[in-house]
Amino acid sequence: MKHYIQVGLLSVLLLSVNLLSSCMAGKAHGGLNPTTVIVAGSTSVQPYVEILVEEYRLLYPDNAVGVQGGGSSAGIRAVLNEIAEIGMSSRALNQEEKELGLWSVEIALDGLAIVVHPDNKVENLTMEQVRDIYSRKITNWSEVNGEDRKIHIISREEGSGTRSAFQDLVMGDEMIAPRAIVQNSNGAVRQLVSSDRNAIGFISLGLAEPQPGLQPVKALNLDGFSPTQENVLSGEYELYRAFLFISEDEPTGAARHFVSFVLSEEGQRILSGEGLIPAREMALTGGEGVSDEEV
Repeated sequence: MKHYIQVGLLSVLLLSVNLLSSCMAGKAHGGLNPTTVIVAGSTSVQPYVEILVEEYRLLYPDNAVGVQGGGSSAGIRAVLNEIAEIGMSSRALNQEEKELGLWSVEIALDGLAIVVHPDNKVENLTMEQVRDIYSRKITNWSEVNGEDRKIHIISREEGSGTRSAFQDLVMGDEMIAPRAIVQNSNGAVRQLVSSDRNAIGFISLGLAEPQPGLQPVKALNLDGFSPTQENVLSGEYELYRAFLFISEDEPTGAARHFVSFVLSEEGQRILSGEGLIPAREMALTGGEGVSDEEV
């Protein structure tokens, strides 16, 4: 465990500075208070949690929740170092993390979309073709029924839950080519793909939908199946991962209240409306919602 924490010390320090700044800013403006629940981690999960927090604050104005990114691994380290009460992860816990006895709950499923520029003529790729593109065995769009153009591969950074899920689900024992263009968020991947006719990237399914004020991207079919919630649930579209909340122990008090809200019928409805697939297991609430008596 000592080695595990030391490896991520810099990330934790940076995260703690950001969290401290956020809390101080909140206090200065009468916002966050000393009992603020800090939720930190995956930049893939972060925008959805921020939407949940907006609704949560309307329903429970006395309960403060602060949200900070940093990546799945940084969120787990923040929990281990007691910087955050709840970690956000867009990947499964690895064996070392499981051995630490961390508590986790699935809050939603998220399909991963393979996206290209809207002008790209390619409509479908097989899982093997995606793997060969990202390992640079395929380097030109003409090799997959596209135009004679060099493929620019866009990837997430090491430690990203999105990259970890892509590695496990698509790449297997193959490695993403070191010459891939690396971006530190799904939004950055989306923006780069939308502006590069030769690019390919992978992002959360919900973010592949049209976004106000942003250039569009095109989500490709995979093995003949479109990337939809229905196809993920049926098992026909195989590229998806779980979004997790993680804590050292099962949450109590204010942290439990927020987790319960996320797992409630209302919280799951919000996530579904944002393009995620509601969690099948309502571990804390049984899908019955929450009450103020829980905190």
